[in-house]
Parts: sequence; structure tokens; C-alpha cells
Amino acid sequence: MKINTEWKDYRIIATGDGEKLERWKDVVLLRPDPQVIWRAARPLRDICRPAARYVRSQSGGGHWEYNSPLPDSWVVSWRDLRFNVRPMNFKHTGLFPEQAANWATAIDLIKSAARPISVLNLFAYTGGATVACLSAGASVCHVDAAKNMVETAKENVALSGLSDRPVRYIVDDCRKFVVREIRRGNRYDAIVLDPPSFGRGANGEEWKLERDVYDFLTMCRSVLSDEPLFVLLNSYTTGLQPAVLSNLLKLTMPDNGSVTSYEVCLPTDEGTVLPCGASGLWTGKGVRYE
Repeated sequence: MKINTEWKDYRIIATGDGEKLERWKDVVLLRPDPQVIWRAARPLRDICRPAARYVRSQSGGGHWEYNSPLPDSWVVSWRDLRFNVRPMNFKHTGLFPEQAANWATAIDLIKSAARPISVLNLFAYTGGATVACLSAGASVCHVDAAKNMVETAKENVALSGLSDRPVRYIVDDCRKFVVREIRRGNRYDAIVLDPPSFGRGANGEEWKLERDVYDFLTMCRSVLSDEPLFVLLNSYTTGLQPAVLSNLLKLTMPDNGSVTSYEVCLPTDEGTVLPCGASGLWTGKGVRYE
């Protein structure tokens, strides 16, 4: 289990009845969470009145209900990095705070390498890992099929004062991009993958994690450099245990490396931890990781 406790602008106030009450800097939100299968000690809205609540629809999807006006977006900080957050479709806010545990790991590995590191960030969303890797001194190729998410990533890089760092932004289907990189002979020292359970590429290409991730990881191995540093695989797919990610990396990455896997969690003010997904980490030969 990995928990990063460095957040000052984010905290989970309470959980229960399928929801989590959370504070994003000065804004309190109430959002559904499938892991919260326990009862709340008292109604979460009685603990602290949220500015907005995401309500699921019985027919799928859902909508935000607002109790008070909110800005279009606002900024939260982790360490010296800054990110825009806002209420978005499908209950999202544009940032997964539990991933700070993996950001910290990537930063440590890149800095300890003591050499130039190139990172390929796939399914890169709004660029949390991109910002972290840039801050550690790496160059990053940021790939996502959604143009609006890539634009938000650019905003986050600028907010953190990293716009002058070496970063490429690519709006494309990740599989098609990797195929082209193999053909072009481009190689990377580290790869970050945060694939969805299900998704569609820029031209409607369908992605199903359980069906596609093994073959895609095999392709990704072909764009690793001769001296690879790490491959980080994240999953939010319900029921996919950390050991599954370990197996995937052991079977697809060079066998001279090391593999570890873990749950990624967030602490709560209730003294519990909230499971937020699983991660698997492959590190190259001779790379020390603790």
C-alpha cells in the first residue's frame, strides 16, 4: 500500500454510503466512490455543507448539483507543483490526488538516475505525471486522445513554472502513436501508463483494458531505451488486484528488471484509508528502488 501524506490543499473529510466528502483547497465537494461500501456515521452533508455534489443517474452518468457558486476552476498545490481543478463530467475534477504517491516515486527515480531521462506518458490525461517528471528534470512526451485534456495539461505545466522544460504534447490514440514511434525508432527511458477501463481514441478507436493491455504493454517494450529506468502502470478497474499488474509487467517487460505492485490509497480524517486503485512498477537492471 502506498499513501502520500504531503497534500496540504486536499483532504478527505469523511466517507460513507457510497460517497466521499473532500476539501480541494477552500472548496468542499461530495462525490460518489465505489469503494465506500460502509455506512456513514452521520449524513456527510451534515458534517460540512458541500459547494457541489455529483449525483449519479439511474440511466448512467450523472450531474453536478451546486449549493453555492464556484469559479470555473481553481488551483491546488502539491509540494511546489500546481494544478487546476474543476467539476467535470463523470464526477471528475481533472486530478487524481492519490497519484501523488506515484509522482513522488517517479521524481525520486529520475533524480537518482543522474543522467538525462526521457519519459513517455500515455493516457496522460491532465498531466499530473507530466508535471512531476518535468519538475525532476526529465523530458516528457505527453500523449492523450482528448484535446481538451491535453490543453489542461499545458495549463498545469505553465502553472508550475515548467513551460520552458522539454515537453511534447500529442493528441492521438496511444496505440497508434506507439506503433509510429516503433517505426521511427524513437526510444524512452521511462514509460507511465494510466489506461482507462474503457475508452475511445481521437478517431473512435475502442479500448478495453482487460482485452488490450497485455498486447499494448508488449508494444511499449519496443520503445524502451537500451538503459530503461522504469515503467509505471496504473489501473482504476474494479477487481484488478495489484498482483495482476505485477504479472503483466513481469510477462511483458525485460526479465532483468524488478517488479513491485501495490494499492494506492488516500488517508481520511476518520483515521481510515480509502483505496483508489492499483499500480505496478517495473524498474530496470541495477535501478535501486525503496
